[in-house]
Amino acid sequence: MTDVAQSVRDWVDQAVRIVALTGAGISTESGIPDIRGPQGVWTKNPKAERLSNIHHYMADAEVRRLAWQSRLDHPAWRAQPNAGHRALVDLERRGTLLALVTQNIDGLHQMAGHAPDIVIEVHGTMREVMCMACGWRGPMTSAIARVRSGDADPACEHCGGILKSATISFGQALDPAVIQRAMHAAARADLLLAIGTSLQVYPIAGAVPVAKAAGARVVIVNAQPTPFDGIADAVLREPIGDILPALCAPSGG
Repeated sequence: MTDVAQSVRDWVDQAVRIVALTGAGISTESGIPDIRGPQGVWTKNPKAERLSNIHHYMADAEVRRLAWQSRLDHPAWRAQPNAGHRALVDLERRGTLLALVTQNIDGLHQMAGHAPDIVIEVHGTMREVMCMACGWRGPMTSAIARVRSGDADPACEHCGGILKSATISFGQALDPAVIQRAMHAAARADLLLAIGTSLQVYPIAGAVPVAKAAGARVVIVNAQPTPFDGIADAVLREPIGDILPALCAPSGG
């Protein structure tokens, strides 16, 4: 373990209110590609961005049909939590994880064993479906089953409205209450771990300077540089599945 990593491990041991902010990088090791990286979904197929735009989705039945087909084969259905996800569960079990703020929609943090009320999903979840007309929500598995049975663009069975995944698409507003909860947690943290996120998507990237201004140590674990590396107390480039378990294991563990 490097001197920097050892220092971070000591900070983890000393902290009593840790907030983790996670992005796509923690899930790539589970086989879920990110969006904007060198091997990202949009990098390889720029047309895929249309499927994530709420205006195209609502106006164009063909876009919805393509979106449903992409949901059928999404790698998240086969993915399992990796060592990075499990390391954060260890922090929760130690009683020091105040909140886990995630930009991911894959549900792997909950699958790893986190209590649902500690996970703040700022971009929603792909594991539920919602009606854009009446607001009904239900399990994505039931909608996927309808598509597999031949319903290419399933409508809400309650009101006939358009169904989509319960995620925040581009062009949709974030839930102010969710963002407020995330920022409140960041302001209370004594250690913020930003893991696998480019820290380029706002407003949630703003959690980093909020935590720093409140006196928290900031640690960034990410393969690529971020806009906040300069204010971080430590920056680590190692693979998340390797470094996070080492950071989160209790001393002597």
